[in-house]
This record gives sequence, structure tokens and C-alpha cells, in this order.
Amino acid sequence: MGNIQTDKTELFDKTLDIMQELYEKMSTAEEDGGWNDHFGLFHLFADLGRTLVEADRCSFWKWDKINHKLITNAAVGTDQIVIDEGTGLVGRAIREKRPVVTNDPYNCPDFNVSVDKSTGYVTKSILVIPCFNCKGEMIGAYQAINKLTDEGFVLERDVRRLSVAAVVCGITLEADSFLSDSQTDKLTKLRNRMGLHSDYNSKYLKMMKLPEDQKHEVSVIMCDIDHFKRVNDTYGHNAGDAVLEHVASILKSSVRDSDTVYRWGGEEFIIFLAKAELDQAAFVAERIRQKIQASTCTFEGTDIKITMSFGVAQMSPDIPVEENIKIADTRLYIAKETGRNQVIKETIKGYEKVES
Repeated sequence: MGNIQTDKTELFDKTLDIMQELYEKMSTAEEDGGWNDHFGLFHLFADLGRTLVEADRCSFWKWDKINHKLITNAAVGTDQIVIDEGTGLVGRAIREKRPVVTNDPYNCPDFNVSVDKSTGYVTKSILVIPCFNCKGEMIGAYQAINKLTDEGFVLERDVRRLSVAAVVCGITLEADSFLSDSQTDKLTKLRNRMGLHSDYNSKYLKMMKLPEDQKHEVSVIMCDIDHFKRVNDTYGHNAGDAVLEHVASILKSSVRDSDTVYRWGGEEFIIFLAKAELDQAAFVAERIRQKIQASTCTFEGTDIKITMSFGVAQMSPDIPVEENIKIADTRLYIAKETGRNQVIKETIKGYEKVES
């Protein structure tokens, strides 16, 4: 009896240590300009879950309903993982809206062995519980892997313990979703201006400011639909919305996962290209220009043909992001004023049209 009481006391103390660390980070956030490290926040909660159920690893999975994906926001011991919704034990827990446990995963049809094969990790037991927002809507899941004792996970006991962390996880995921929604354009589902500034500071600026042997060039493409007003005037604003969605789809499918497409406003779009110099960005822009020109947007039985103009610039970390965008915007203006449906980049001789 004494050992059981000691174990419970140690568990309680470890839990309090984690919560105290979280409290201290939040209490000093204002002094540091705000605690914007969402990964760090989820990492702490993952550590809390590990402690509560005595697991080797824990992770949060966010349900991206727009892209039909499940994404780890924090995973102790591994990089971020993205899988299709409905797959794996996480997908099953979300689909069935109930906790799922297995202490024999390699004989479980829902277990995805590909991650273990690629990492060499051996999974012995898994517990997944769904996470909900304040409205009772499913927004993700909490997963614990490999019980540190030989007995494996016990459904009723370990769900009861993990639910403490899962409730906090659900609230945090909901806040994270609110942030994501505020940075997403409602029509095209692309990132918006707010998202652009957030991504630039958290990702692209850091790439350019790494030590000399590690840093990467980043380029920006600014593009605009030619004669978009004519589309609205001829076919109506609903058709104009369809054209915007059509363009957004092509832009998004034409870049890498490391790049990001933004709706800047109206019919203007911006693309940030990671690890890309000016000539590479111009090549990408020309390829996209040709795809847009060759495509057709069909709205209510009517085929609508469009073209786009592009301005390209290589970004500098030494000036604000607005100034970098302004350089690309100036070249876009030249593209519009000198014939449209073209890509303009700058050379030492002035402005140069990109030829296919």
C-alpha cells in the first residue's frame, strides 16, 4: 500500500512540475512580447500526457477538415507527421468518437507500420482519445505510445488519467484553430495577409538569417489576374469568385510544400518560395503563367479563359517584408503596363521579361 501511495505522490509531483513550468512561461509571456511558441506549448502538454499515463511518447493530432488531413502539432521524439483523415488508429478514434487502445499494434489492421519501418522505432502499445472543443465538436486526438510497464494500457484507468491532458489539449487546439482561421482567406482557403506576416517572421525571415553556411535565399512572386473587372462585369461576381478559386487551386498545386501561396487582396496573390534565387523564382512564375493561360474555369456551363501577370523579386532580410513585396509589386506593375500575361524580373540592365 505504501508503494502505491508513493507512486501516486511522485506522479502528482511530476504533474505539478509541468504545470508550474507552463504557468511560469505564461506569466512571463508579456515581458517577452507574447508566447507565440505553439509547438512549445503543445510539447509541454505532450509531456504532461506522458507523465500521467507513464508512456514513452505522446502527441497531439489536429484534424484539418479543409485538407482532410491529421497533423501532429507536437510529437515527443519525432518530427511532425501528416496522414490522411480516417487512417490509422488516430483516424479510427476520430471516426468512432471514442477512445481506442491496442497492446498488440502489429496485429491491429488500423496500425500504420510505415513510420516504424522508416525510423526503426518499435511500437508495443497505443492509446488514442478524441479531443473536443467547447461546442462538443471533434477537433483532434491525443495519442500515447508505449506504456512503460509490461501490462500495456488499461482502457478505463488510462483514459481517465489522459483525459486531464486531453481537456487542456482540446481548449488549446480550439485556440490554435481560431488563430488558423483568422489567417485564412474564406473564399480561396489560402493564407491571408495576417498569415503572410506571421509566416514571414516565423519561417522565411529565419531562413535568410541563419549562419552563412546554413541560410537560404527566399524569393517572392506577386501576381494579378488580367482584366478581372471584365470577368465580373461580363459574367457576374459569382463567376469572379469561381475564377479566384480556380486560380488559387492552380497556384497551390504548382509549388512545393516548403512554399506558401497567399491571397493578398482582390485578384492579387503572393507566393513565398523557400530556397529559391531570382532566376529560379522567375522560372516558377513562368511555368505558372503558362498553366493559367492553358487552363479553363468553367462556371455554370460557361468557359472562362484568363491570363495573369507576374512580378518577381529575391527577398532581403535587411528590409521589412512590405518593402520586399513592394519591389515585386513594382515589377508586376510593369508587367501590367507593358502588355500583361508576362513575368517581369530585374537585371543589371533594368527590367527584363522572362521568356519561356
